[in-house]
Amino acid sequence: MAHDHTHNANKKVLQISFFIIAGFMIVEAIGGFLTNSLALLSDAGHMLSDAISLGVAVLAFRFGSKSADYSKTYGYKRFEILAAIFNGVTLILVSLYIFFEAYQRFTDPPEVASTGMLIVAIIGLLVNLVVAWLMMRGGDTEGNLNIRAAFMHVMGDLLGSIGAIIAALLIMFFGWGVADPLASVIVAVLILFSGWKVTRSSIHVLMEGTPVDIDVVDIIKILREDDRVLNLHDLHVWSITSGQHALSCHVIVDGKKTIAESQLLLDDLEKRLIDEGIGHVTIQVESTDNPHDENILCRALEE
Repeated sequence: MAHDHTHNANKKVLQISFFIIAGFMIVEAIGGFLTNSLALLSDAGHMLSDAISLGVAVLAFRFGSKSADYSKTYGYKRFEILAAIFNGVTLILVSLYIFFEAYQRFTDPPEVASTGMLIVAIIGLLVNLVVAWLMMRGGDTEGNLNIRAAFMHVMGDLLGSIGAIIAALLIMFFGWGVADPLASVIVAVLILFSGWKVTRSSIHVLMEGTPVDIDVVDIIKILREDDRVLNLHDLHVWSITSGQHALSCHVIVDGKKTIAESQLLLDDLEKRLIDEGIGHVTIQVESTDNPHDENILCRALEE
């Protein structure tokens, strides 16, 4: 129930953010062309990618809420992770494009209308502050990769606006035309870092890596500290999507245990694992009379 509430809150925040970002993107693009400012144009291009990415993120939440079926037994939750990867890669591509454009401007700095550039950049900063505040206040920017990726886009825009403001002031007071592409490069570096971080985290989920907030050693201790568990093997911990972790393993018990005793053990282990943040638990009970394997992790990990 709590997950559904967070899911709906994230979707609502993304929808509002999409309309705000898309609206101002048009304003900033026009301002960039009129003032001939790369800092504004690159930020407008970034906002265009933001608008697309936010739209994709909203669709991901919508598709991700579809019920599981025979074709997709886990449902469509991974749409959110696919959207996060799309957003991360988009951030990387935008930063590379800014680097290319900045290089052209370093070699041949054009005339920039600094006053108009400053006005548009200040408005852009205010818009991005509002959107960032909305996301931090109403969205799960830490636990959900999809909304975190969208939030990184917005923060990149915010930094772009700050860079454009500084560049405009340097051009106005000191005539430093090179400040415009320089500000763009600094922002591009930050965007590139954010894009790589989000993409790497998303790929980790798709590769069914261990969730970053789960310590496998602690999980093994929790399972083994129960006297009824003699051994365990084939342990796997992964994320279905952001904030939804799953675990599967085999536990070996005394062959004299009854079905009722084994069920009681499973209930106890499941409760302990839920307390550790693992909501989907699948445990197979095996007896000492017929153990299948003695490896804690899957044999494939050792090969």
